[in-house]
Amino acid sequence: MMRTRPLKVALLGCGVVGSEVARIMTTHADDLAARIGAPVELAGVAVRRPSKVREGIPQELVTTDATALVKRGDIDVVVEVIGGIEPARTLITTAFEHGASVVSANKALLAQDGAALHAAAEEHGKDLYYEAAVAGAIPLIRPLRESLAGDKVNRVLGIVNGTTNFILDKMDNTGAGYQEALDEATALGYAEADPTADVEGFDAAAKAAILAGIAFHTRVRLDDVYREGMTEVTAADFRSAKEMGCTIKLLAICERAKDGASVTARVHPAMIPLSHPLASVRGAYNAVFVESDAAGQLMFYGPGAGGSPTASAVLGDLVAVCRNRLNGATGPGESAYAALPVSPMGEVVTRYHISLDVADKPGVLAQVATVFAEHGVSIDTVRQQGKDGEASLVVVTHRASDASLTGTVEALRKLDTVRGVASIMRVEGE
Repeated sequence: MMRTRPLKVALLGCGVVGSEVARIMTTHADDLAARIGAPVELAGVAVRRPSKVREGIPQELVTTDATALVKRGDIDVVVEVIGGIEPARTLITTAFEHGASVVSANKALLAQDGAALHAAAEEHGKDLYYEAAVAGAIPLIRPLRESLAGDKVNRVLGIVNGTTNFILDKMDNTGAGYQEALDEATALGYAEADPTADVEGFDAAAKAAILAGIAFHTRVRLDDVYREGMTEVTAADFRSAKEMGCTIKLLAICERAKDGASVTARVHPAMIPLSHPLASVRGAYNAVFVESDAAGQLMFYGPGAGGSPTASAVLGDLVAVCRNRLNGATGPGESAYAALPVSPMGEVVTRYHISLDVADKPGVLAQVATVFAEHGVSIDTVRQQGKDGEASLVVVTHRASDASLTGTVEALRKLDTVRGVASIMRVEGE
């Protein structure tokens, strides 16, 4: 039997995502009520510019006083889509204190203060759901913390930023340089006027922190994630990748150490083989590859951003939280029992592609190989091209630690025959 008294929802933010959440709540009201077991009512919308016309939202619901809205006491669920650290953090904790559960899309806040927010939710017996914080419409958080709760996840490898994937895909397919591809992404609306958060990896790093924490039952904060942007990736890097049968993606990589005693989380450009499923992810799409003991290899793919896709994830959480509310229960909270240490980047082991500018004369290759050997880095392949006294030397290593590779490069720079290090890129996904 359906309950007639509606569950009341407060919406914080009514931009691209918030307006879609409000629209779907209105147009799909009957379906949502049938799925939940009670109607849901939009009880208030907090915005910064109340004079702006918002189609489908009665003006009497609009307020600039977000604090008063979450303190009302009759609100069942607060949906936070304003982003940033403050005032979102204070508003969410205030919502818990006044009896509401929370659905959030705020990756930056969750990556920085997720533990504190989970603790606040638990203290007040409320839900904190955030499927929309990572990879838009792609169901990922819930499968990791519920569907795979009985499994052991060893690795999460993914493309979690659509802007960077669009740019790199354009460079790969057309031979365009970074700036040219970025300009096109901006013109098409895929990149912000200030694309720093995307192209420098901050957005992906926040998502990596959230994914690592859930996958490994360990608290991983944004500061624990190694981050390297993609602004230095060149058309020449793509030519080198193609020669290896690879392409280049900005990846978020979360791994459990082979001995199970630690984890790592990192974001950086990497070459991946064309045979890997992630290599075929095009345009602004996202995809995440999960490897676990029992389930094996799983891949989640779809639109990772945008108003409608993100709103879809928000509404999915809203339905789950409302169901919990009706049943007097809460869903899964934070699972950090493993408390594994997060290893520094220097301990990460992977393959490397190094391009050197060298003098074109006898003995150079022997000198370079000696430096690699002295630092314990084994060489897989070497390719050399030379003309008019200058040459390029491309070295692909077997697996080596980041620290040993760093020492190798420092020593290479001291050789008289090495004019410079043109590029260094990790090789992943094998």
